[in-house]
Amino acid sequence: MTTGHGTEGWTAAVRQRLALGRLLALGEAADGAWLAERAATAELRRAAAAVPGAVLGSVRIALADPDGALAPAVPPPPGAQPPGPLRVEGEFAAATGEPLPALAERLRGALFDCAVDGLGLRVTEVDLRVTALLDAAAESPAPAGPVGRDTAEPEDATGAAAAAVPGVAHLTRTLGSAVATTAADGGGVEHVRVELATAAGHRPLDVARAVRAELAGLAAAPRTVTVLVTAVEAPAGRAGRGSARRTARG
Repeated sequence: MTTGHGTEGWTAAVRQRLALGRLLALGEAADGAWLAERAATAELRRAAAAVPGAVLGSVRIALADPDGALAPAVPPPPGAQPPGPLRVEGEFAAATGEPLPALAERLRGALFDCAVDGLGLRVTEVDLRVTALLDAAAESPAPAGPVGRDTAEPEDATGAAAAAVPGVAHLTRTLGSAVATTAADGGGVEHVRVELATAAGHRPLDVARAVRAELAGLAAAPRTVTVLVTAVEAPAGRAGRGSARRTARG
């Protein structure tokens, strides 16, 4: 029989998981890394706040072509989306005084650069829709704080090694333990999943790659590593735009 306390704990765990949103693959299938959608959209909102005249509303990130998704190279986190090109879909309110196509293009560029260059997501489309016109320029609302801030202290050598990688702000435990280890299979391969938040000025994809390399090199026997980034502590740096297709509606 489930006790009231047990039910409350289970409910809290479900709410934490849902708060993360989709778990989006970072980089390519071989990178073995995922980023919580809520953390990604918080960064997109920060990028949008730097675009005068546009106030970003709802925003979602999902696979651009679910049928064309790839098989992950390592076991994914529970409920994670498979690797593949992504589409950002958003709504925004626009201030009068600038042609809508020009404003939409500036906002689209900022979101694309943040997603690809700042985070490491394989975004190929940014689809925007104007939902309201504003009489004067308005500031975008402050982005929500990062999700997955259940800071976890390293409990073993694997956790300590992951936490010490440059760019790791701290380990987190939104899905359970910060480091989840599965015993070696019949072929002698052990699997490790580590959950973490990235620090200021570090691209999540680059941090995840570094963590995977560090943990894979620690083991004497073959080991696969999955990294889940549940929070981005501060905006990452932005580089130039890529050449992916950008579409707009409305």
